[in-house]
Amino acid sequence: MDWVFLSELAINGVLTGLLYSLFAIGLVLIYKASSVPNLAQGGLTMVGAYVVLALARDVGLPLWLAIPLAAVVMFGLGFGIERVALRRLAGRPVVMILMLTLGLDIFLRGTTLAIWGGTSRSMELGVSYDPLFLGDIFISRIHLVGAGVALALFVAFMLFFRTRTGIKLRAIADDYMASWSVGISVERGVGLSWALASVVAVAAGVIWGEIQGVDQALSLLLLKGLTVAVLGGLDSILGAVIAGIILGVVENVGADFLDPLVGGGSRELIVAAVLILTVMIRPHGLFGRHDIERV
Repeated sequence: MDWVFLSELAINGVLTGLLYSLFAIGLVLIYKASSVPNLAQGGLTMVGAYVVLALARDVGLPLWLAIPLAAVVMFGLGFGIERVALRRLAGRPVVMILMLTLGLDIFLRGTTLAIWGGTSRSMELGVSYDPLFLGDIFISRIHLVGAGVALALFVAFMLFFRTRTGIKLRAIADDYMASWSVGISVERGVGLSWALASVVAVAAGVIWGEIQGVDQALSLLLLKGLTVAVLGGLDSILGAVIAGIILGVVENVGADFLDPLVGGGSRELIVAAVLILTVMIRPHGLFGRHDIERV
């Protein structure tokens, strides 16, 4: 066994897993406030990437300005989605809200296809593609940058949930009625969670847009983000990061062993297997809260 090659697979798996965490963090932010998995996070990520490109290519802004402006636009879009669509379903069964987020994802994909077409477009962040070596181990520079962004967002949100506003969001996640009774605006809190998740979508869209191009395929990365969120616990940001690392390593190393046996394409099989086994064995995830209700 080539231990250097295995180490390379594991290290790059860690970096890739942290990029998956960018999707998972967005999912966790919304679930913590509304207890609903957001199936539109992939679509929001795709829209965020297209908005950055529109500001950079069509308006002519430099990327360093286009990215924060896109974050502002997506922040407003997240608030708007909650105000126009989700608030009308307050008190309805969770499955109805879940179906709404799925419909929203389909709508966002159709809208971007109509406006920008289906041709893949490059993000062109300017990150060098020259090989970066750690001894004999090759490391992707863009994956390293993306991993740094994911860790920075993790630290930022861990600090945010210690602030007064963050504590209110945690209270909303614990009990809607109790939060209402003490004067916390639940609607505004849920809207803020959607807005923050939309900002995270910009970061994910920019990084993944540089890696694989900006097109409809960006939204399909939701499956891996959802797997990370479920594995780590849908209400745990720490779990999103650790589970991302676990999934990235398992996927990268496992695919190297399985691809020669099945003829390729085993990455999606591994991700699906992890999701199914997690739901069957530990449905609340590695770090999620396991609530027990009296009946």
